[in-house]
Amino acid sequence: ALPEKKMVFKGLVTNKEDMNKLVLTPLIRYPLLGGSALITFEKAEVAQRIIELKEHMVELSYGEDLEELDQCRVRVQAAPVDILLPSALEIGLTRSSRSILVSDLPSLGIHEEALLDKLELFFSKTKNGGGEVESREFLHDSGQVVLTFAQDGVAGPLIARGHIQVLIGKGKYELKISPCMSGAITNLQLQPSRCPRTVLLSGITDVLGAEPMRDTLEIHFQKASRGGGEVDALAYVPAGQRGVAVF
Repeated sequence: ALPEKKMVFKGLVTNKEDMNKLVLTPLIRYPLLGGSALITFEKAEVAQRIIELKEHMVELSYGEDLEELDQCRVRVQAAPVDILLPSALEIGLTRSSRSILVSDLPSLGIHEEALLDKLELFFSKTKNGGGEVESREFLHDSGQVVLTFAQDGVAGPLIARGHIQVLIGKGKYELKISPCMSGAITNLQLQPSRCPRTVLLSGITDVLGAEPMRDTLEIHFQKASRGGGEVDALAYVPAGQRGVAVF
């Protein structure tokens, strides 16, 4: 629950059904063992066809003039890629009793530490309504600053004021003071999800360099005569190494 505050909304109007919904953009890290590859096709039906065939014989040629006996074949297995995606998420919010969130900071081109020093100096003075500052933190994703005071009772009156004029350099700037909220995940539910266009290839022996093997796999699986199709992306991890694919 956030503190009640009167505000004027000037943004875009959305449907009532979309209110109180949290939009998640998962960042999934999928471990890849050596001797495996992830191949993503442009069409989902191609990936499904490759998975249904299960086993594929990939020809590895070392040159155009080699005879049939000089060619090497590698048997690889194709399997679907299943990952876990969040289906439900609950976050508990708590309001800090000794911290404030300082925003509307001016862009003065000064170093981050210098700006933090000026803010700490201003808010540590009792005549400005502050007190001893225990810690300070610059939030790079939002350009805001969190100041934590050593004693209780300092943050409340500053938050009640809402805005305060601060001398930074040669100018005075009106900064916004807000409550500092922190959140923690209290409940997370996951559900399995299958990648529709991506296939896991395993059992790839280390007989070619990484780049030639990657090219050979892409050439093989983009041919329609072998059940393949246009390849959107391919990542290969040679035997003896490990990799991480990010979805």
